Amino acid sequence: MWQRWLSWSLGLGYGAVIVTGALAFVPWSPPVRGDLAEGSRGTAGTSWRRLGSKLVIVELATAMVLLVGAGLLGESLYRLLHVELAFYPDHLATLNVNAQEKRYDTPAKCVDWARRTLTRIASLPGVKSVGTASVMVVSSNNVSEWVRFVGKPYNGEHNDVSLRSVSTGYFETLQAKLVRGRFFTDSDDLTKTKVVIINRALAEHYFPREAPLGKQIGDTELSSKSLKEIVGIVDNIREEGLDDEIQPAMYVPFNQDPDSGFDLVVRTAQSPQAILPSLSQAIHEVDPDVVTVHPVTMEDRIHDSSAAYTHRSAAWLVGGFATLALALGLIGLYGVIAYSVSQRTREVGVRMALGAQRSTVYRMILQEAGILSAIGIVVGLVCSLIFGTLLQKLLFETSPRDVPTLAAVAAVLAAASLLASYVPARQAASMDPVEALRAE
Repeated sequence: MWQRWLSWSLGLGYGAVIVTGALAFVPWSPPVRGDLAEGSRGTAGTSWRRLGSKLVIVELATAMVLLVGAGLLGESLYRLLHVELAFYPDHLATLNVNAQEKRYDTPAKCVDWARRTLTRIASLPGVKSVGTASVMVVSSNNVSEWVRFVGKPYNGEHNDVSLRSVSTGYFETLQAKLVRGRFFTDSDDLTKTKVVIINRALAEHYFPREAPLGKQIGDTELSSKSLKEIVGIVDNIREEGLDDEIQPAMYVPFNQDPDSGFDLVVRTAQSPQAILPSLSQAIHEVDPDVVTVHPVTMEDRIHDSSAAYTHRSAAWLVGGFATLALALGLIGLYGVIAYSVSQRTREVGVRMALGAQRSTVYRMILQEAGILSAIGIVVGLVCSLIFGTLLQKLLFETSPRDVPTLAAVAAVLAAASLLASYVPARQAASMDPVEALRAE
């Protein structure tokens, strides 16, 4: 929905920028103060100069708005890609693994196959640790379950908690932080009491000012087969999208909730990209019929996630329009100042013949450009505050009124405007007074 709205809005702005930019190629000149008005060539010339000045102001303001939008979206993307994950994504390789359900149709067979597979992968050169999860971290796939807590009042509310089945070694592979309690061990199987690890968000939400360890979680009926004892608390691993709020989550051991399919995560001492082919080969050595798909490093998975793609696309789209608007605005400013200089040839010649210094001519021309640029920047600044508010839903941990971004864009636009005005100012200051008077 937002893509359609943003494309439509920027498309309209794109058309407006093209029209105003094309008009800027007409050699217009800006309005001047009374002491410079004598250089005009008549009412028609003055009217065109005033119209041209207004169009240049519009172009510069448009460039300011779009540059601020691109800056905000770019900062938002940077913050998104550097959001706290509660695990270390470097040197992690990932792979989706699916075996035939008919072959592993009992929990014991699934556990045995998974154990042999992980043992083989752990023996690969460069592999430091390996783990599995029913759903990979930083994923838009959300598997949840309604739960109830033993010893707490229950009024039929839906306590929705994210659910993940993970293997022994999974948290160690991610290098996730254990807040309290313990991680799973290989002995946490179906012959033992069911256990569960919760994240800090669940502990803070459902056990405020309490010690969750040892408490039990079950389904809404608290059936005996669903009861699990809390044995650990981990930090808030970002299980869902990069821009999603952290949700309460619980993790159950793979040995107590086995499946014939899982996501594999491997920490390596070498480049994770280099080990990806070896992972599939090792898995097929255990079972040639196992399907392995989507081999990718964790950093690439994060970089190409749906949230990152959305924010990156918006930043590139607005950035493209901003670049075009800036170019057309500067071209328009150059055209206005250049035409102003051509209309004041006699005036400049007279001033220089009477002893005016080149610095005076520079100041006179650049002052006109500075007035136009200042007005365009101020108008653009006001509009940028409105545009930033409209972009707020697309921003991540970024204020739509980010002062450093506004100041940086204003400084860049002012410097670029000064550069665009320098060439015609230099031409004016380089005039030969005699030649200028003869030309008139």
